Amino acid sequence: MDKPGQSNKDLTSLSSNELSSLFSSIRDSEELEGGISQLPEHPPMNQERKIEWAAKRMEEIFDYTGQKGIVPLKDVENVVMPVIKQAADIPHLYHLFYELKTKDEYTYQHTVAVGIIASLIGKWLNLQDSDLKELALGATLHDIGKAKIPSQILNKPGKLTKEEYQEMKRHTLYGYELLKDIPGLDKRIPRIALQHHEREGGGGYPIGLHGKNIDLMAKIVAIADVFHAMSSTRVYREAEPFHLVIDQMQNDVFGKFDPKIMWIFLYRMMLSLVGRKVLLSNGEAGSILMVDQYEPLRALVRTGKGLVDLRFKRDVRIERILKEEDEPA
Repeated sequence: MDKPGQSNKDLTSLSSNELSSLFSSIRDSEELEGGISQLPEHPPMNQERKIEWAAKRMEEIFDYTGQKGIVPLKDVENVVMPVIKQAADIPHLYHLFYELKTKDEYTYQHTVAVGIIASLIGKWLNLQDSDLKELALGATLHDIGKAKIPSQILNKPGKLTKEEYQEMKRHTLYGYELLKDIPGLDKRIPRIALQHHEREGGGGYPIGLHGKNIDLMAKIVAIADVFHAMSSTRVYREAEPFHLVIDQMQNDVFGKFDPKIMWIFLYRMMLSLVGRKVLLSNGEAGSILMVDQYEPLRALVRTGKGLVDLRFKRDVRIERILKEEDEPA
């Protein structure tokens, strides 16, 4: 059922030339019966509002899918995907989602955000346009199986019981079942729904696949999924600080995520923050001047006291990205 994915070769085993090459290279389908004919086209608005608007449309699509047991694919393609395609051209990834943390609408904002982030990663990996189209659609539909999860579990404000957690994990299977028989749909799209919680070392679910058997697109969506989940406010917890998100993802490079994809993601995400104001863990505020491709998290920062090279100041890290209103004049 699954095509082999990329090699699970450690990043540390790559030669300098391989690393340099890695960084420098920095469907139409038929719809089953049914659809949400009243979904409107989005009115003129800024990018953040467009994403919120698309998230509302995804809420309606989830509701329809939960009631009818059919994914209104044309509504996703014609209404939501144009917003995702446009948003994927925005370079400041972290800033884009800074305000999109409404915990009551997390599930639907998350689907849109993962679609955008996965699209960006796909571009950074130099995927073909046809593959990018399928990746964006699959990423946006990666959690469609949650339409079949009872709302009292999906929106529970506290910790799930063991039985509830087991049901929540079935969203991967539900999503695969909802998508696998749609005529003309690229087979990688249901695999994304099925495999985005699989992990390189075999410790994921629902099957426990190892890296070589996980679809490349599912590997990309796994990284986008975790990044946005950790960066967002949920009904049961606040968003994690920037440095904790990045530290955790870096620590999870080996054994959980594809190291090549993760390192390109971390590098390009940090590169998108060049020029942005940040708060360092020593209390100093400054702006990112340069990002090293081999240690993307150890940036060169200009503060009021001079330059701070985090490659050599190992006891200092970027604590958080400052919002515009927090940035010193």
